[in-house]
Amino acid sequence: MTLKNKLGIHNAVELSRQEERLSKQRALELFDEGLLDTFEIGTFAGLQAIHAHLFCDVYDFAGDVRTGNIAKGSFRFAPSLYLDAALESISAMPQSTFDEIIEKYVEMNVAHPFWEGNGRSMRIWLDAMLRQELGVVIDWSQVDKEDYLLAMERSPVRDREIKALLNAALTDKAADREVFMKGIDASYRYEGLEEYETGNLPEDDED
Repeated sequence: MTLKNKLGIHNAVELSRQEERLSKQRALELFDEGLLDTFEIGTFAGLQAIHAHLFCDVYDFAGDVRTGNIAKGSFRFAPSLYLDAALESISAMPQSTFDEIIEKYVEMNVAHPFWEGNGRSMRIWLDAMLRQELGVVIDWSQVDKEDYLLAMERSPVRDREIKALLNAALTDKAADREVFMKGIDASYRYEGLEEYETGNLPEDDED
């Protein structure tokens, strides 16, 4: 079963391919057109704008708060009934230090406000906070997939591991396009999406 999508695709593999291609094109626009500078930094409204832009070609729900409950394995994300209050609380969390920013990121991950595309949107949102507050971003290409996924899985009860992992990958090349593109590719690999490279995206689908 596939998510209802604008492309009329009913095959999960094909939907993943098209979602990756189209949303990576949109991710590049965020950087190249300076759109991230026009979004609120560190609020849910800012994350919502990122998600809406990334997935606007694929899903009608792009940018919309989910209205049902979701889980990953045995972990259940924030119940939809309390999601609005949780997002308001997370938006108000401080973000002036590295630790505060990562703690905010962990809480937003627990909220998981969208039906799909949470991780990819939130990693861009996280970097936007780090760039604004500290003049750095994470070089995601230096963050091992398995280490990251395990650290995030444990982060709701112990965030020291994810803090150490991400702190070790910080770079001051916050305005570097190549760092951004490599970061997008790494972010998508965490989700099992690695057919296209952000620096070499076809305009149209290629079989």
